[in-house]
Amino acid sequence: MASIAEVAARAGVSPTTVSHALSGKRKVSAAVKERVAAAMAELGYVPSRSAQSLAMGVTRVIALVVPDISIGYFAELAHGVEAAAMRRGYNVILCTTGFDPARELTYLQMVHSRAVDGIVYAAGAPPTDQELSDLLGAMPLVFVDEEIEGTRLKSVISDNEAGGRLAAEHLLGLGHRKVLIVGAEGEPFSSSRRIAAFRRRWEDGGGTVVATAGGQFTESSGALAVAPHLATFQTGTATAVFAVNDLMAIGVLHELRQAGVRVPEDVSVVGFDDVMAAKYCFPSLTTIRQDVPALGQVSTDTLIDALEGAAELDGDQLRLPVALVVRDSTGPVQAGRR
Repeated sequence: MASIAEVAARAGVSPTTVSHALSGKRKVSAAVKERVAAAMAELGYVPSRSAQSLAMGVTRVIALVVPDISIGYFAELAHGVEAAAMRRGYNVILCTTGFDPARELTYLQMVHSRAVDGIVYAAGAPPTDQELSDLLGAMPLVFVDEEIEGTRLKSVISDNEAGGRLAAEHLLGLGHRKVLIVGAEGEPFSSSRRIAAFRRRWEDGGGTVVATAGGQFTESSGALAVAPHLATFQTGTATAVFAVNDLMAIGVLHELRQAGVRVPEDVSVVGFDDVMAAKYCFPSLTTIRQDVPALGQVSTDTLIDALEGAAELDGDQLRLPVALVVRDSTGPVQAGRR
């Protein structure tokens, strides 16, 4: 296939002028553009995507940074990012950080050195704005999923406060007034917002938080967190559980079943996320649904709009709605257990 130098020689211009004619980065007269187009047609020259990217100073590649792709939630998020990127003509590099702050910083340094155009960042252990600026300079970045307290960067999140309220209202409506909250140690801002909103609505409705338990965002951690509190359900001291995510809620269900505590007859359980397993666990899990693919798509479109000059990345948050999904893990409080 002909080279750009051969096209330039046939058109009677420099290779640089051919590059400018292809990229539109600098003004080239209509007559010169016509000569370059004619030379390309005569020689059968087709510019490669990589050559166009170099000429235009862009790669059409974005990086997605997530904590753990083996967690179904982040897999769904990645699908949403990839779908939006492909629709817009971009490719995606995936980086998984394992909730490790040092690893997150290493990946950010790597993607910056690889000259991606921008980053969609589902932060497991987010750096400060200053750390990001020191690492990335002016590289465009959009936070997704996690609320970052005090950030000046754009973020796309679910309405965590509304989700906490919905969970409380559902349990209150079923007659429950005594709840155990299962959270996570060192909770991210989004999770703490869910719990704070749940607690406010719960107490406004006359409910009492019997205890709180903490762990990590996994099934095994949910089981371990609820284990010391089994007697509260067996005696009716508590009749409900609100878990900050579905994986912990599924672990709670397992531990309760192993101890002979019936769900929902003895205790009702509500999670948050609506991961795929929530529908198929036993009993199926009542939860707050986030539209996770939409989070991925909206954050990616927001980033690409900024890359293409259609919008600016200000510090505003885009909040996507959540919804209550009622399944078998919740039911009316039983007489004598109120």
